[in-house]
Amino acid sequence: MLFTKLRRVIRGGFINFWRNGVVTLASVFVMIITLFVIGALLLSSAVASSLIAQVKEKVDINVYMKTDAKEIDILALQKSLEALPEVKSVEYISRETALAQFQEKHQDNDLIIGALSELDANPLGAVLNIRAKEPSQYEGIATFLSSDTAVGSETATIVDKVNFFQNKLVIDRLTKLLDILQRLGLVITILFVLIAVLVTMNTIRVAIYASREEIAVMKLVGASNNYTRGPFLMEGSMCGVVAAIITTALFYPVALWITNVTGSFLGGVDLLAYYMGNLGQIFLLLLASGIVIGGFSSWLAVRRYLGI
Repeated sequence: MLFTKLRRVIRGGFINFWRNGVVTLASVFVMIITLFVIGALLLSSAVASSLIAQVKEKVDINVYMKTDAKEIDILALQKSLEALPEVKSVEYISRETALAQFQEKHQDNDLIIGALSELDANPLGAVLNIRAKEPSQYEGIATFLSSDTAVGSETATIVDKVNFFQNKLVIDRLTKLLDILQRLGLVITILFVLIAVLVTMNTIRVAIYASREEIAVMKLVGASNNYTRGPFLMEGSMCGVVAAIITTALFYPVALWITNVTGSFLGGVDLLAYYMGNLGQIFLLLLASGIVIGGFSSWLAVRRYLGI
């Protein structure tokens, strides 16, 4: 009996889906747009995460030591910094290495190279290059460096300069950009989901109106509420399934085009490779989103216009 009812519900959903062709097509079209936005946000999030990770790797703060700082004190400071939970890594650059890097950077500037050769001693101090786990954590590290606990109360300060404030503007902008992108993506997704729900709900409303006599007969002979609403829930879910399949297929040419056009300045991010590598997960996400949106829209329509 249960199998027979289920078969009839599925059959009724298919009949409604094809019978209301134009309206169903409009519902599927709007759901395609909605799912496309959801998928685009997923892919753009992957690209943004990769680009942001590259930017994060380039954002750091340098701690310049005084020329008379002892190596043992510098290494002690490095150890203290590495113990901080915010710190990802600390690179120690000795005075000799700092000088060699400076000379290599300015090897084409005869004036600077000539001035260095006139000096009797190395004018550069050692450097600690610090990378935090998150851009927002650099300010806390800079605060730690300005405190006495950074090098110990018994040791005279060995820090000459910290370039955090020169990089602070870039760090702050990066942090704000991350927050804005996340909020904007959420708002856009919610907006299109609401549009899809409204359109699909009105599609089911038309189907209910077209089947009003059939529904009245079903209620008269004692059909349950679940049996009555079943075909309409099935119809909404089918709209979601069809929209998910079409949307997933559309992403291939889009990802291919974006990769060809923007591959040179996306920092090596291959959107097509990401799409193909995660095709199964992307399809399942879109399929689940389509079924949920379609089913929920149908449930609202049935609840409102059938009173069940």
